[in-house]
Formats: sequence, structure tokens, C-alpha cells
Amino acid sequence: MPLTSAFASTRVVRPEDLDSLPPDDPRARRSRVDLQRVHRAMRSVSILAHAIARLDIRVPPRRILELGAGDGTLLFRLLRSLGTRWPGGELILLDQHDLVSTATRARFVALGWNVQVTRADALDWARSAHREHYDLCLTTLFLHHFESFRLMELLKGVAVSADAFIACEPRRNVFSKSCGHLLFLLGVNGVTRRDGITSIDAGFANREISALWPAGTDAWQIEEYFAAPFTHCFAARRLIRPGSRPESR
Repeated sequence: MPLTSAFASTRVVRPEDLDSLPPDDPRARRSRVDLQRVHRAMRSVSILAHAIARLDIRVPPRRILELGAGDGTLLFRLLRSLGTRWPGGELILLDQHDLVSTATRARFVALGWNVQVTRADALDWARSAHREHYDLCLTTLFLHHFESFRLMELLKGVAVSADAFIACEPRRNVFSKSCGHLLFLLGVNGVTRRDGITSIDAGFANREISALWPAGTDAWQIEEYFAAPFTHCFAARRLIRPGSRPESR
């Protein structure tokens, strides 16, 4: 079996060091900077942009939610790469902590996006998600934190509140695990190195996220696939809203 497809039979979800550190802990601040390097090594912006293209989102979203948004820099890089194709609107960045700097907020505004940081637990949000509507929900390196039964609850909240959803997660395979042990080559700290391995063990393969996506009467275009070198993607777009006709393609 190729290294890029071989994977552990089951996910193993364990606590990650960064989640237990106070936001202002020097190790946590350094690890958040490290994650920007990790995203570049993973090609996260390109992979997100490709997932958007695959979903064929024809109308630029005006209201975007990011779950587990962190410092917001990855979303900024994505929106900057899309340029005038997505002219702006409202961003809701959901995280347990407000980590978005004044400078990053100003950069969003310069691109035409108003920013609201919502401090909340993602599962609490999911339980009340029907109260809000989003054109697009994004998340990166976040779903793997949840055991399957909790992830089902989170995805249910996404499905009732968003018209499109894209998640980029660690790919659980031998190649990713081998490269995870080489994270020190990026100059990252011990927190990031340990959490990298933990994340890969909790990552996804095959159609594991699709299996947890809520069944219902709405029709969805769903894709789940490997994106080289280290990413597992899940993308969904609503094709039918209750009381509407199927979307023309």
C-alpha cells in the first residue's frame, strides 16, 4: 500500500498541549506563530482555494464563519488570494479566545470585510446554530479535536446554518506521521512538534467525515479527498434548501 494511503485503522483523539496553555503563555504565542509556518508547508491556502473552486460557489459569499479561527491570519491570506472575486462582507471568527490582533483586523477591513470575533465553545455554538445563517463555513485543523460522537453534533450545527462548508484536516497516514516527526526542521517549538503528531493520529482518511455528516431531506454536493502533501479535505454545498427548487448547474 502506498505511503500516502496507508493509515491507522482508527482515529486516536488525545488532548493537545496548546489547548491547555493560557493564550498569553510564551509557548502558546510561539506555537501560534509556528502554525503559520505549518500552514505554508501544508499549502493550506492553495488547498482551500482549490476546494472552493471544486464546489463551484458561483455567488461570492457575503457572510463567512470560521470555526476555531485562531489568530485569523490563515483566513486573511485566503481572502487576499481571492482578491476582487470575493469583494467583501461579514466575517465571524469563532474561537474560545480572541486571538485576532488589531493589525489583522485592519487588514481584513482593507479587503472589504467587517470582522466579528465570537468567543464561544464550538459545541455550544452548534447547539444554537439554527439561529444564524452563513453563506460559507470554513475550518482548518480543528475537526480532529473531536471524538466522533461530538463531531456529529458539530457537523449537524454546520449543516443547519451554512450553505457551504469546507474543512481541511490532517491526513492520517504513514507519510504524514513520518513527516510529523520532522517538524523540527521548520524551527517550531516543542508544543507544536508534540501537537503535530497528536493531530495526525486524530486525523482522517477515506470518507470518515462524510459518514458523520447528518442525513436529512436537503440535498448536498459532498466531496472528501486527499490533498497533497498532508491534508484531508471535506467539502459540502447545499443544493436544495427546504421549500426551494434544486439549484441549476
